[in-house]
Amino acid sequence: MNIIETLDISKRYIMGAEVIEALKSVTIDIQKGEYVAFMGPSGSGKSTLMNIVGCLDTPTSGTYVLNGKDVSNMSENELAETRNQEIGFVFQTFNLLPRQTSLENVALPLIYAGLNKADRTEKAMISLKNVGLENRAGHRPNELSGGQRQRVAIARALVNDPSILLADEPTGNLDSKTSYEIMDLFDQIHSKGNTVIMVTHEEDIAEYAHRIVRLRDGLVETDRANANIRKAKSFMGV
Repeated sequence: MNIIETLDISKRYIMGAEVIEALKSVTIDIQKGEYVAFMGPSGSGKSTLMNIVGCLDTPTSGTYVLNGKDVSNMSENELAETRNQEIGFVFQTFNLLPRQTSLENVALPLIYAGLNKADRTEKAMISLKNVGLENRAGHRPNELSGGQRQRVAIARALVNDPSILLADEPTGNLDSKTSYEIMDLFDQIHSKGNTVIMVTHEEDIAEYAHRIVRLRDGLVETDRANANIRKAKSFMGV
């Protein structure tokens, strides 16, 4: 079953007298439970595609169906509601609130979902435990390492049980060893049946995905299964 279907989506930006075609008639299907990497050089359209897939933006033309819902022409409010229900985001810069504890950061999406405080705390603790950080629940971001911060961000992304985990350069601010720890965590998340979509420009990170979609100049250049899936050693608990 397809969780993502795009048909001939294009995205144009008007910059003064110039029209920038960021995406040109991109058609792509992603099935529930897939692990996909979007790759491409700067300006290839991969970030624009991620923004549309993540309901952060809408296409100029074409159709985008997410989990059976046509989101191509949704209003800002409808997009926000769909994002909260369907998508968990992990960013290169973690995007944690500096004055909030790990637990409070993870519980944040549940406030928008309307859960009471007791239920939020319970769900947030379970999500932290799933990334091996329940013993850091009371720590603020400046008391955590980069890898721990990214784990908190992943726990926050998963706390709402989203349909898709969308990761934008998730290892961009991490050293090699920590990057592999985070990729190991994505492996575990995917093995539990989650759909994982990752945007990266790093070849060795893309090799963890089971399918690699390469973009160039707003077009899909190649879309292939990854024959040499790279596996991270498990660092969980270390």
